Amino acid sequence: MTILVSLLAALLGLTLAAHLLSAAMTAWREAQPAKQVPENLPFVALLRPVCGLDPFDAETLGSSFTLDYPNYEVIFCAPSEHDPACVLVRRLIAEHPHVRARLLTGLDPVSGNPKLNNLHKGLSATEAEWLAMADSNLMLPPDYLQRLLAEWRPGTGLVSAPPTGDRPGNLWGAVEAAFLNTNQARWQVAADMIGLGFAQGKSLFWRRDILMAGGGFEALGRNMAEDVASTKLVRGQGLKVRLTRHLFAQPIGERSARAVWDRQLRWSKVRRDGFVAIFTAEIAQGPFLPFLSALALAALGALPWIALPLLVTLWYGAEIVLARIAGWPASPRDIAAFVLRDAMLPALWVKTWFGRDFTWRGNDMSHQEVTRDIRAAE
Repeated sequence: MTILVSLLAALLGLTLAAHLLSAAMTAWREAQPAKQVPENLPFVALLRPVCGLDPFDAETLGSSFTLDYPNYEVIFCAPSEHDPACVLVRRLIAEHPHVRARLLTGLDPVSGNPKLNNLHKGLSATEAEWLAMADSNLMLPPDYLQRLLAEWRPGTGLVSAPPTGDRPGNLWGAVEAAFLNTNQARWQVAADMIGLGFAQGKSLFWRRDILMAGGGFEALGRNMAEDVASTKLVRGQGLKVRLTRHLFAQPIGERSARAVWDRQLRWSKVRRDGFVAIFTAEIAQGPFLPFLSALALAALGALPWIALPLLVTLWYGAEIVLARIAGWPASPRDIAAFVLRDAMLPALWVKTWFGRDFTWRGNDMSHQEVTRDIRAAE
């Protein structure tokens, strides 16, 4: 009995400490002023893949033209001339003649990843040595490129940033934001602060020579998502992935429960595919194990029952404080979304072990096909 109590107490203490520490680290970083911008600003190619139309595309793609940066070009990449996004992109280009921008269409079959196949023509079309890749649903602030460059220092191989959820339109939109903000972004920022930064495909900032030395876009297709492959490519060269000090927003809008589940399950499978040992430990990142440990300790008489509501208050209080410091959604609806998200986390973790394949934007992503492509490349 003593050993069981000790184990439960250790599990409770470690998971609670990790939760509080990661929240404190992220809040501290979000409260810091922006980093100083380098004096010499190089020419940068901003590559933005488009595929279909999302509700906020006019706003997010339009932000490509309002960057306060003296020397850049925008290359939009569509999989087909007939893609619905092409009309919008051409209109935006016409409305901003002062910005160097163009639209390229077609797919280069360099990998099993449709996003990489879409973007590859943009890489081939520019001579820029600095490449910023930003998804179509990411809102770019005016100093977007400066923030990326500010993180580049000796030993850097890639600058990235996880998105933060903004403007959820309903409860399930708030759940999506809760996954992105005080869960995924918090852990990714904390990892970066201890020197274990890893990429997030929403925003990738490369120096061309590093990307090509690692195998280019073909190498980025060696995992089911380019962020996992990007992290491995950079670390394989003895370099580090670094995150921007402040993150970039993704408007969320309204979501359905099924859409949130499917998206989170998809990215859960990506993490399992890329870093299985780290994914295995993800069951401990939410409140499931600490709350269960506290309940067992109370049932064994090793913890007063009053400690249970205090634990809940402390756990979610840390998230609320973090969200408010960072400027992330933190209304009563968003707090309820924290609880819904945490109820989903154990089910997502278990479900992920029962299959690796998924569908993304109508494309079947198969672990077996990716593995076959790797073996063929070798």
